[in-house]
Amino acid sequence: MKFISKNIRHLRSLKGVTQEVLAEDLKVTRSRISSYEEGRSAPSIEILILLSDYFKLPIDILLRNDLTKAKDSSFIELGNQRVLFPITVDVENDNLIEVVPVKASAGYLNGYDDPEYIEQLQKIKLPFLPTGKHRAFPIKGDSMLPMKDGSFVIGKFIEDRNDIKTGKTYVLITLNDGMVYKRVHNNIDLNNSLLLMSDNKTYNDYIVPIDEVLEIWEFTCSINTQEYSEEELKISSILGMFNELGVELKALEKTLK
Repeated sequence: MKFISKNIRHLRSLKGVTQEVLAEDLKVTRSRISSYEEGRSAPSIEILILLSDYFKLPIDILLRNDLTKAKDSSFIELGNQRVLFPITVDVENDNLIEVVPVKASAGYLNGYDDPEYIEQLQKIKLPFLPTGKHRAFPIKGDSMLPMKDGSFVIGKFIEDRNDIKTGKTYVLITLNDGMVYKRVHNNIDLNNSLLLMSDNKTYNDYIVPIDEVLEIWEFTCSINTQEYSEEELKISSILGMFNELGVELKALEKTLK
């Protein structure tokens, strides 16, 4: 309960309402709101539910996170509730790019909505990026050749799932598979899911329900941490040629049927 008093005060300020207005909306006395904000008493579970509904925030976020550094833009809408979306800015109020290191990538699933976790990540600034919130994610394996194992993909956060474009590549944070980088086919209108495809066709495509996608980041650019050898470039070109040929053969097969 150590954060709840200052969280109530801060969220009320973000919403632009007085203690009197908040008390009236929650159908409690102003003195009770004042008592909560000053830490003289703790809200009951019934009041926490009312606060959760009022600010459209889960109770665990109200209780477990220090929201005093959060702005209204730090939250995103998911259904009829908002979830905390930490954004790091520099002294000039420009968005910084948090870099999720390889060693911390496994813990990102637990810390993606925790301001303290995001705050401890290293940051970089790339002035050539388009507007929007960006984050850098490590790439593992060879499922998205020619993207090398150990490279980083910088993605732009996609808030509206309707903006997911078929054929584009995305970093997805999923409930069951953790962090993955795949080419996406948007089937939300068809069956409320995404088809995730690897550019390396030795890996099978698979379906993820959209409800299991916690975050999605559209590819903006990549950073290679190792130089490609001449042999690797040749192999990548050959694989790319065979992958494209496979797509063309499948299309031809469909037309013949």
